[in-house]
Amino acid sequence: MKEFMLIFRVDDVAHCKPTPEQMQERMNWLASIASRNKLADKGNALLPDTDSAKTVRPGNVVTDGPFTETKEFIAGYVIVKTEDIDEAVAIAKENPIFKLNGNIEVREVSKRKYN
Repeated sequence: MKEFMLIFRVDDVAHCKPTPEQMQERMNWLASIASRNKLADKGNALLPDTDSAKTVRPGNVVTDGPFTETKEFIAGYVIVKTEDIDEAVAIAKENPIFKLNGNIEVREVSKRKYN
């Protein structure tokens, strides 16, 4: 089994504060992954307060906010364990974030150990 990180992005910070109904949809999606034994790490949502975020760039440059050149916000992530990226993509396609015009980046997690 491989592990893949599903990174959730939305284009409106208001979508980082879900309604109770939206939260229930998200929890149902997570429960369905867990019931198939595909959930490696439930991840976390990121705080929607992007004013308190900082970005560190080369040359020790620190800027305010998570992004300065895009209008998308990373809202959170989960890690799934699947046979391949196609299965991870299939799981991502089930997520309710698409109702909010969000998107999900699917990336394989490296097993390489750093010292």
